Amino acid sequence: MLELSSLKELLTQPQHIVITTHHKPDGDAMGSSLGLYSYLIQKGHHVRVITPTDYPFFLHWLPYNTEVLVYTETVQESNKHIEEADIIFCLDFNALSRINEMGEIVRAAKGLKVMIDHHLEPEGFDDCRHWSINACATAQLVYDFIMTVMREPNLINKDVATCLYTGIMTDSGSFRFPTTTPAVHHIVADLISRGAENAKIHQLVYDNFSESRLRFLGYCLLNKLEVFQEYNTALISVTSDELDKFEIDTGDTEGLVNYALTINGIRLAALVIERKDKVKLSLRSTGDFPANEICKKYFNGGGHKNAAGGFSDKPLQDVITQFKNILPEYKSLLIL
Repeated sequence: MLELSSLKELLTQPQHIVITTHHKPDGDAMGSSLGLYSYLIQKGHHVRVITPTDYPFFLHWLPYNTEVLVYTETVQESNKHIEEADIIFCLDFNALSRINEMGEIVRAAKGLKVMIDHHLEPEGFDDCRHWSINACATAQLVYDFIMTVMREPNLINKDVATCLYTGIMTDSGSFRFPTTTPAVHHIVADLISRGAENAKIHQLVYDNFSESRLRFLGYCLLNKLEVFQEYNTALISVTSDELDKFEIDTGDTEGLVNYALTINGIRLAALVIERKDKVKLSLRSTGDFPANEICKKYFNGGGHKNAAGGFSDKPLQDVITQFKNILPEYKSLLIL
């Protein structure tokens, strides 16, 4: 494993760099990626950000968004950049399966693979890493990389600060999750002082949805929410036909699972969505309940203790039944 000091030395000279992140990128994925991009171009590097898939419209306002290549739309061009890169930064994921068909292209590439991430159990594909499960967001680790590894705080300009603030804000649940430590508040205060307009960023991310998305939210809460009081658990399930009916776009289901978790006494919330290729699950929990254990053990996934995800190739109703059948196994933890 290459030391970060050696990476720092490499970055003193112009490099061809690719930055990538997980499929269906969220606020932390795009904030950390474009924040790192904004920093590296100031140093004279040749940089491309490549996302495996598209990402929510409410993140398209981020600085340098127009420079992003979406892999599924630019396969040949993206492959060329990956194959020719001296350094490939892998942000907000730690297993190459998280970048879909890009995974094997990145694995085979000659460039140095650098992972910056905060998720459990890295796969080990990387040559160098800046990793901590205690960070609330990958954007926090990018901030730390610039500040303490590279020691270039002067390069955290307004664009960098805006992107990193967005990543930290979204992955910390607007600073309400337990990982929002005093250090995180110091970091976001510094980012605001460097030009991040916190109120404007919040409005652009959270008050920027379509009418159909709002109607979809109301429909789900009224018609698709199930509450299992004996297990302090709530479930929302959505069919592919319902996604089509409300013209749901990328990112429109983000945050939906959190509404189920706001019910008094609920310790575990699940969102189960029937996509075109597979059924996706998002789990959220409170306290010490291991949502990631359920996803890893039963649904081909993982994540953080209180925020995890997975998938299944089974039909939607079978997945819902499977989830319900799991609950008795965890009853002692759910009724604390």
